[in-house]
Amino acid sequence: MELFWWLFTIVVFAVGLIGTVLPIFPGTTIILAAAVIHRMMLGSEQSISWITISVLVLLTVASYAFDFLGSYFGATYFGATRWAAFGAVVGAIVGIFFGIVGLFVGPVIGAVAGKFIAGKRMIDAGRAGWGSLLGNLGAMMGKLFVALVMITIFFMSVPSPL
Repeated sequence: MELFWWLFTIVVFAVGLIGTVLPIFPGTTIILAAAVIHRMMLGSEQSISWITISVLVLLTVASYAFDFLGSYFGATYFGATRWAAFGAVVGAIVGIFFGIVGLFVGPVIGAVAGKFIAGKRMIDAGRAGWGSLLGNLGAMMGKLFVALVMITIFFMSVPSPL
């Protein structure tokens, strides 16, 4: 039975990694859930400690901050006003509901719309949208890195099954 739970955990980790790149699944949350299920099914002697789970929870929360910070700082770095940065965050939230395309297009549209609301020119609005897109790509890379760190912590903390 222990082998089944190891296989289950590894498969769910793979789904979690896919979820960090594609917004269909909440990647780091899935990785955290796999670690907790592993702990619950195999017990404290054969799995990770609650301290390790606490670290994984903190990393999961940090990964969600990347989504919003990526849109905000990406837009502001390229000269966006508060309106454009706010539009990028709102666009990111709305874009989540439209899959992978919405995740990238939503913040761009939001930043451009925010810049227009602020009364700026199209070139300034486009620059803010471009910054938002780059911020989202950076956020995705950051989430992927956090997911890989979570999996590494799990495998370094858990006793070998052999």
